[in-house]
Amino acid sequence: MEKNINFLIDHQCPQCGAPAALSETDRLFQCAFCKVNSYLMERSYFRYLLPHHAPENQELVYFPYWRFKGMIFSCLPTGIQNRFLDVSRQAVPSAHFPVSVGLRSQAMKLRFVSPETKGYFIKPTLPFRQLMETFLTRFNHDLPGPILHQSHIGESLSLIYAPFYVGQRIMDAVLNQPASGALDKPFELSRFSGGPADWRIRFIPTLCPNCGWDMQGRRDALVLHCQNCQSMWQASKQGMSRVNVAHLPNPEAEDIIYLPFWRIKADVSGIDLDSYADLVRAANLPKAIQTGWDRIPFHFWGPAFKIRPRSFLRLTHHLTLSQPRNHLIAQVPKGRMHPVNLPVSESVEALKLNLAGLLRPKKIVQDRIAQIQVKPCRYQLAYLPFEIRHHDLVQPTFNMAVNQNQLGLAGNL
Repeated sequence: MEKNINFLIDHQCPQCGAPAALSETDRLFQCAFCKVNSYLMERSYFRYLLPHHAPENQELVYFPYWRFKGMIFSCLPTGIQNRFLDVSRQAVPSAHFPVSVGLRSQAMKLRFVSPETKGYFIKPTLPFRQLMETFLTRFNHDLPGPILHQSHIGESLSLIYAPFYVGQRIMDAVLNQPASGALDKPFELSRFSGGPADWRIRFIPTLCPNCGWDMQGRRDALVLHCQNCQSMWQASKQGMSRVNVAHLPNPEAEDIIYLPFWRIKADVSGIDLDSYADLVRAANLPKAIQTGWDRIPFHFWGPAFKIRPRSFLRLTHHLTLSQPRNHLIAQVPKGRMHPVNLPVSESVEALKLNLAGLLRPKKIVQDRIAQIQVKPCRYQLAYLPFEIRHHDLVQPTFNMAVNQNQLGLAGNL
């Protein structure tokens, strides 16, 4: 059994104050006591803190750590390699505090930072982008050959605050043990900018903006379903925005599940890729171009659900080459649907990576991928029916299969 590497977070219902435990990937929260549904929204990223066991009356200092979790895809002359990263590092350069939080974020229950949290919160000074470049420099050092293109898919960025207090040493408030050697001179907290916590999690009501019905979804769902007016909605800074949905009709099979995919129309410069005929030429498909294929628009496709890196890439390439286009019905499917837990922004991040995997001969990738630009224009959430078999979910029309165990363990990604 694969170990769960998500946070466990102590929380309280915003409606009645009842205690609850959330996973890091949870977005839809239903209180077990008052039954009110709420959708969690962060401001740029979630901020968490580790629990402390400091002696009473100790003034706590919370030191920040960036935490990154996601899939890294690297396009090389020999093909595309992938790796999963889950790392944390100091958000402020300092020799007084540990370099990372280690496994504590996985072994302990965290809490959201809120204005009620007492203590001094040190402000991050190291931009995450700079820290990410450091991670990639170390990771890329072991890759063979030049990197033609690189994408970060399914990435999760958060800030973890670890508690400390100061005496003759810097003390780790989690274990009440020294985190540093004896201080040569008094520790000057004023050297670190910061102050009291001033962040609060935003909760959005899950009532359908169209009809007022209570929307449904799994705890990690990024898109919610209104079963009353058969619409789907995703959270945004302005509230809930409607998602354009379509599905492929159910085949004769009785036991099926609909898997969600992002269907993206994009402008591609540096190579002709506007139509299905262009795809046949660019990918060197063993097909004779038929009359009318130059009038069939080309779309990129990608999973709207979490899956392991290798399977993500395989599904992305396979479905984009297949170009499902016939008989898509512009409405929510009737039947069991797998939740959308990978946002369209991640499929957008993968567009150029997708293209690099399609182009033939491969020398084109090495010679031209840097000059090719892909700009997304519009997108649609498309559900495809998969037959439920013993171990796999099978889409016979496009000859695709998804392992059910992989979907079950995808919450770790």
